[in-house]
Amino acid sequence: MSLTTILVCLTTSDHADTLMKAAVPLARKHNAHLIGIHTVEALIVYPSIAIHVPETSFTLFHESQKAESDAVAAIFDKHVKAETFPYEFRLLRAESSSAADRLVESARAADLVFMAHEDKGIDRYDQRHIQSKVIRQSGRPVIVVPLDYDGPVVGSNIVLGWSDTRETARAAHDLLTVADEAANVTVLRVDKSGQDPMRDYDGIDIADTLARHGMKTTLEHREPAGEAVASVLNQVAFEKGADLIVTGAFGHSKAYDFVIGATTYAMLKDADLPVMFSK
Repeated sequence: MSLTTILVCLTTSDHADTLMKAAVPLARKHNAHLIGIHTVEALIVYPSIAIHVPETSFTLFHESQKAESDAVAAIFDKHVKAETFPYEFRLLRAESSSAADRLVESARAADLVFMAHEDKGIDRYDQRHIQSKVIRQSGRPVIVVPLDYDGPVVGSNIVLGWSDTRETARAAHDLLTVADEAANVTVLRVDKSGQDPMRDYDGIDIADTLARHGMKTTLEHREPAGEAVASVLNQVAFEKGADLIVTGAFGHSKAYDFVIGATTYAMLKDADLPVMFSK
């Protein structure tokens, strides 16, 4: 299955260049339709609060939004102007909805979504935790790219973080949309069980399934040895020279994630490579 539509969420001009460097080569490889999208923040006035907002405040707000939008559009144009694949830039106004809501709506029609890591120092208030919301609610695979990342094109050498869950099964099959023909795929299980790899039926099955698609697959087990699962995924990806980590996302309830912690949040925060999340 090939990619036909890629959505790049260009939330800020600070990280737009990094995202385009990651998305454009993949669009070129698949001759996919590349959509760059930027949301314009809504100026919300709460009617229950009696306060006068000078007209100059509205003017300055809209001018700053236009300047940011123009900067993002210029970065998008710089990366696509010499390309032959189809592309378009969309400017959406958040209006009464948040930026996350508008991006979720747009993401549902894409084969794949690119987003940047969260940056609390730069992201707008209505963009806080936007990655997790798009992953949870769009129903589409989302590749989250580290800030200032400048690595190889994704798809030739992949680490799949595997567990026997619905989310991870979804991730394994979403992997097919981005993987090269004859890509190297490491199916990695991280657990403390010390399970015999020859009895790991579900891991063997998914490795065999990917191999039938022409990929070069290996199945590996690693014990965490006191390390978080996210740390082990990053370490193995480094050892393998991987260009992409693929994993299921948010397999537990929000309450569990809040109390115990979750691999998804750790990977969203600290991953050294682009990570594709599937929910």
